[in-house]
Amino acid sequence: MTLAHCVVVASLLFLIGVFGALTRRNIVGILMSIELMFNAANINLAAFDRFLHPQGAVGQTLAVFTMTVAAAEIVVGLALLLAIYRNTDTAYAEDYHLLKG
Repeated sequence: MTLAHCVVVASLLFLIGVFGALTRRNIVGILMSIELMFNAANINLAAFDRFLHPQGAVGQTLAVFTMTVAAAEIVVGLALLLAIYRNTDTAYAEDYHLLKG
């Protein structure tokens, strides 16, 4: 498996995430699409580290750190979604206009 294979897989995964984030109406689907984009970036990070520095584990360590930050982001996003859902009884992004001035 070469670096080009990893980059192609990560690019496809990122494009699927962008498509999902732009076309989904449900907030949970949008958050899952954003996670796909984070995972595509992690694949690129680990692949480039593996092919540029085969003995080091810096890229893999940074990918684990990025996954931890992404998990915290999802927890905060789902907590906000749950709080708003209790008030509005909907999970669609276009129905959330609470933050408009």
